[in-house]
Amino acid sequence: MTLTVTALDNVGVQVSGFNINDPLTDEIKAELKALWYQHAILLFRDQDICPEKQIEFSRIFGPLEMHPLEATTSGQYPELFVLENGGDKDKFFTAYYKGEEIVGRLDWHMDLHYTARPNHGALLRAVVVAEEDGLTGFGDLAKAYDALDDDTKALLEKLEVAYSFSMQRRHMRYVDLEGYEPGPYSPKKPADVNFPDFSDAVYPAVVTHPISGRKILEVVEQFLDRVVTPQQFGLSNDESIELLERLVAHGKKPEFTYFHKWREGDMVLWDNWRAMHCTTGTKPGIKRVINRTTIEGDITLGRSLTSE
Repeated sequence: MTLTVTALDNVGVQVSGFNINDPLTDEIKAELKALWYQHAILLFRDQDICPEKQIEFSRIFGPLEMHPLEATTSGQYPELFVLENGGDKDKFFTAYYKGEEIVGRLDWHMDLHYTARPNHGALLRAVVVAEEDGLTGFGDLAKAYDALDDDTKALLEKLEVAYSFSMQRRHMRYVDLEGYEPGPYSPKKPADVNFPDFSDAVYPAVVTHPISGRKILEVVEQFLDRVVTPQQFGLSNDESIELLERLVAHGKKPEFTYFHKWREGDMVLWDNWRAMHCTTGTKPGIKRVINRTTIEGDITLGRSLTSE
């Protein structure tokens, strides 16, 4: 059995040459895991996948954990989470973008970033593909870091950035709010949906990946709030804001991102310690079902902020 690796657009690879329903050797498992650390984003297509096989395959990459937010646990498979558009809960995830009603759009983010202990990764499998829209974007923040100029890299080595959890998108400082209006049922505070009120989380502006050693640009638009004490490093508050704006725009450049148009049965695995992701959402009433398994994050990459 030989794996075939084909580059996707800009970042990530498609991996084929194996059957998920056959026993996988330790050598193939090790090769799959090495490819994950090498490329961060892996696409698998044309596999006959049941929930049990998705769970079993996901465990190749680490222990699985329960994802506490934005997911519905499968009663039959507790490790599996069902992400659904086109159902009864759509109204809570509906907003308006330049007058267009969209369900489930998410800005670029890293899962559980606001806790200082992100999960290690996740595997998504398409069960019902949206008739239109419903894309998932992935961004490689190691490649984004590599492309920075040396002066910016040197500055970032000194800095920390803070993330502040908010239920209201219009309070997020670095997302694009042009033409945005929340839906009438959008939650206004964490308690509205039984979420805790998370303390701010702080990360080095550049994180070293615990396994691969790659440098990761730890600047992602969702929940991004500020540079911590920028004056200590010769930056005014205005300069620190401009820096974050520049870095957010840099990380979203096409050469560092890939948008996946789903086909039924597709699986995409990403390394949440290195790659950010987003979703384009769907129009109301469009059915989209994704099964997700989440790989446990066993390392705290940031810290919860109690004082500055």
